[in-house]
Amino acid sequence: MTYTPKGSAPPSAPPASPGASPSVPPQATSASRSPLSPPAPDGGPPRRTAFAEGLDQLRAAATTEPGRLRVIGAVLALLVVAFGSVTAWQMNDRSTAADDVLTSSQPLSSAAAGVYSSLADANTAASSGFLAGGQETPESRARYEREIGEAADGLATAAAASEPGSESEQRVAELNALLPKYKGLIERARANNRLGYPLGGAYLRYANSIMQDQMLPKAQKIYDNENRRLRDDYSDATSYPWAAIALGVVALGALAWAQRRNYLHTNRVLNHGLVAATAASTIVLLWLVAGHTLARSHLNDSYDHGVRSLTVLNDARIASLKARGNENLTLISRGAETLEIKKDVSVDKFDHRFGQEMKALASQLATAGKLADDDKGAKPVKSALANMQAWQDRHRSARTADEEGKYQCALDQVIGGKATPDCRAGDKPTGECFDKVDENLNTALGHEKREFEQAARGGLDAMTGLPVGAAVLAVLAAAGAVLGIGRRLSEYR
Repeated sequence: MTYTPKGSAPPSAPPASPGASPSVPPQATSASRSPLSPPAPDGGPPRRTAFAEGLDQLRAAATTEPGRLRVIGAVLALLVVAFGSVTAWQMNDRSTAADDVLTSSQPLSSAAAGVYSSLADANTAASSGFLAGGQETPESRARYEREIGEAADGLATAAAASEPGSESEQRVAELNALLPKYKGLIERARANNRLGYPLGGAYLRYANSIMQDQMLPKAQKIYDNENRRLRDDYSDATSYPWAAIALGVVALGALAWAQRRNYLHTNRVLNHGLVAATAASTIVLLWLVAGHTLARSHLNDSYDHGVRSLTVLNDARIASLKARGNENLTLISRGAETLEIKKDVSVDKFDHRFGQEMKALASQLATAGKLADDDKGAKPVKSALANMQAWQDRHRSARTADEEGKYQCALDQVIGGKATPDCRAGDKPTGECFDKVDENLNTALGHEKREFEQAARGGLDAMTGLPVGAAVLAVLAAAGAVLGIGRRLSEYR
């Protein structure tokens, strides 16, 4: 038994034996320490994370009125800024898409249609010159050269606008390779025709085969791709900005709730800062809805009465060009190429194609007439339809003469000539009817293009300034909300 004097300290613990582990307080063991909490320097409980401590401070602040006001002010400012940011982002995207419709995709679609029609027109001019005999007219030669040049220019434009590695780029490259081959065949056909060799007709038919079976289908692919891009731009420009509208409604609801709360706590009807924030947010939301609705209306109008009409009219012009080319080749081939339409029933290949193209032309002109929304658009379409009907009548007369063995009479009714007692060559030739159809279609195309540009420009103008205005007003609204809450906080100091 050990004696301990009164008032003295208890005896110290016996020294640890060598190799023994020192005793560790239970609260300092690794099992009780959070892996994210740093150990306390004095061996006490581990410190909590900054996030957990901040959350506790936020909870503590929210139990007091000043703390609640700070939280409300932060949430209001965040909602208003988010509303303005999303509005600016979505409307900037739609404004960019509307600008692409006006300045990029629609002009490129028209350029692609121009490539197609230039190639078809060049083919028609070549066959028309061939019908004139050994010495083609300067007009047909100049027309051929002009259309070939325009097709080459259009291909250069399409190549510059095509995305690298896209189908359009591949088709443009293939057309650029085929164009010199086609031109070479046409020159060989002309050379043989001047010398009076029948081989000229074979070269011309071969060149036409390359044009109809290879070049025009590739040009059609380019045209279809550009039209698809145009439709995508329209879809992007006209889709409603639902995210921005929803955020605007939420922000206005939160501002209304904050003002009602302020009234219930202070019996004050108005808080100038919150009223200013509500007014700015309301202006942004109304501007967003009204501006986009107006832009959507203009863009839809530009598509319904512009793009659709342009597409139909371009298709009609292409059909008329192909019909004229097949009509010429009917006389050039003189039955050398036939097509079996039924068992043991064959018809002239090019005359059969002529009939198909004329049916397509009639259908497209009827559609174009329905789409025309004013007399300036409808009048040239009606004139083109009347000239097409005269063309068909003259073509039937020429075919009758050709089938009766009166080749020169048929030729005169196609390219023009003097009338004889047994030949109606003195009437308007089919070539003149075709020229009138083409002229009226070009007039209608020019009018519809102006209609499109006017409507699309109106859609773009309706969104002008909206992205920047929304961002500025959102910042002002956030500032108003913070100042309004700050005024209330000042009452507690």
